[in-house]
Amino acid sequence: MAFRAPSGSPPELAWRQRRDTRSKSGSSGGPALPEVSLSEINGVRYLHLGTPWVQGAMRIRQPLVLELEYIQRMMLWLLWRDDLEAQLAAPESDPVTSSSPAADPPGHALLEPPGTPWRVVQLGLGAGALTRFAAQRLQARTLAVELNPAVIAANRRHFALPEDGATLRVVHADAAAWLAAAPPASVEALQVDLYDHEAAAPVLDSFEFYRACRRVLVPGGGMCVNLFGRDSAFDRSMTQMALAFGPENLGHLPPTLEGNTVAFAYNGLDQPLPWDAAVMRDRASQIEALLGLPAPRWVRAWRPWEAPR
Repeated sequence: MAFRAPSGSPPELAWRQRRDTRSKSGSSGGPALPEVSLSEINGVRYLHLGTPWVQGAMRIRQPLVLELEYIQRMMLWLLWRDDLEAQLAAPESDPVTSSSPAADPPGHALLEPPGTPWRVVQLGLGAGALTRFAAQRLQARTLAVELNPAVIAANRRHFALPEDGATLRVVHADAAAWLAAAPPASVEALQVDLYDHEAAAPVLDSFEFYRACRRVLVPGGGMCVNLFGRDSAFDRSMTQMALAFGPENLGHLPPTLEGNTVAFAYNGLDQPLPWDAAVMRDRASQIEALLGLPAPRWVRAWRPWEAPR
């Protein structure tokens, strides 16, 4: 997630830091993970990882509202779903056979069987906005993978993240390791937001990583990735995605004011990314009406991927 604290805030805002749990090492005894801290301004709570960079945000009185513009854009994949109304109409108690978190640490049972409700996975929890939205607004079977246990703890305490249940699981794991073990063709939507505390570049950004992402997507499934769109790293990331998904299955929105660019990759197998402007406008209007997201703007701003020359 990754941009500076709001410019209108006092300098001490990012360092008002209600300090939370410090994680001493990675999941495999690796290097120390950054300390989690919080800041608040104008009713919005922000998550930081030891620096002023914002890693996520939540409007305290409206935890299911997607506060940040680029987080809203991470729902871009909805434009390629023709079953939104059916998904939202499914009973909240839709039965899913799923073992307990203790019996199934990676949460793989949550991804079986296919069908309604959707299966949505976040790689990188941040402040939990996408996870809360997918689980509670979309009523999807939702799984989030997060390496830093302090981030998970902060989400439970300060960011209104529900406890694990039959249709929600937060897994403490490395995203690449989780992908390697996940069942193939088991996810309708993948949302990737993997920045460290320095927010310099995605921590997983290779052809091998994006190929592993494609492996877990069902045919017709999609992946949204948060990138910085104003430097050469953006073209490198898009090139790696194009190698894994095919350049005809790739596109993006322009950068937000903070510089975040959301890319979308489609697992089309032998079919290229479909784009019928009239269909997309209709779906965007439906998304806006049902979920309050500014999807018509996404349709107008959509850019197919063009490799740099």
